Amino acid sequence: MPPHLQTAENQTLPPAQFYTWKNYRCAYEVRQPEHATDNDGIPLLLVQPIGVGLSRHFWQRFCDEWYRVGCRNPIYNPDLLGCGECDLPRVAYTPKDWAEQLQHFLQTVVQKPVILGVQGALLPVAIALLQQTESHWIRGLVLSGPPSWPLITSKTPEWRQRLQWNLFFDSPLGIAFYRYARREEFLRSFSKKRLFAEAQAVDEEWLETLKQGAENMDSRYAVFSFLAGFWRENYEDAIAKITQPTLVVMGEAASNIGRTGEGETPEQRLTHYLNCLPNGRGVTISGRNVLPYESTAEFVAATAAFVKTLAP
Repeated sequence: MPPHLQTAENQTLPPAQFYTWKNYRCAYEVRQPEHATDNDGIPLLLVQPIGVGLSRHFWQRFCDEWYRVGCRNPIYNPDLLGCGECDLPRVAYTPKDWAEQLQHFLQTVVQKPVILGVQGALLPVAIALLQQTESHWIRGLVLSGPPSWPLITSKTPEWRQRLQWNLFFDSPLGIAFYRYARREEFLRSFSKKRLFAEAQAVDEEWLETLKQGAENMDSRYAVFSFLAGFWRENYEDAIAKITQPTLVVMGEAASNIGRTGEGETPEQRLTHYLNCLPNGRGVTISGRNVLPYESTAEFVAATAAFVKTLAP
């Protein structure tokens, strides 16, 4: 069985479940502790990152550790449209699209308020979800390695986004690039240079998960939507309007995903977010940009301590 379909204890993961949104088939899984009850705490809703081969399986180490240390909150772990076992339509995705999907999932599948966990540059999806959902649905947020402050507060012109999409990403050049980007050699090199603090942390489980996730070429549309910058806006005002308690978890070796924000230290980035968030708190842990995977135990400990403060 592929590594990403097993837990750390070598037990098969829960099978994918499915729901329909805008005539698309969308996948998710639910994780619960043994002998689950109605009093196990506020559910967690986890938002995956976007990248070559990434899907809900990014969060599996987190889920395993969450229950290993005795936490009991149910975990809802969906694939975003265009990723994993969801349908993979040929569209240019925006944060609003994925937020609408998550809103539908929250209100029709979860059907109760949640704590929202968001990885990296998917923060704009969380912001869009907050903007279009009544506040009681989101009890708190956990931001794992959010983007540099200059990046999250600068807008890419729409004409440039469309130009990149039409001339490169949605073209034969884009197909060729994706074939190259899903090779193990590229995935290993990129992960070491951009995502992980320790090269040895780029293990076979990580690489095999990415290779399998990128096997279907139609998975490129979500990745290319991200690379084309359809998420790039100035979100400073929107972040300042987040009233829910928010935990920002930053890696000690956090780096930028592009040139924007080069020179900003992890401490400076964390300070920018905490100065803007009305109800924010922050912690720095070891690792770089994929903290739930690379620094799982520390990330779970920080998240669990935060979640306890939100218990009814």
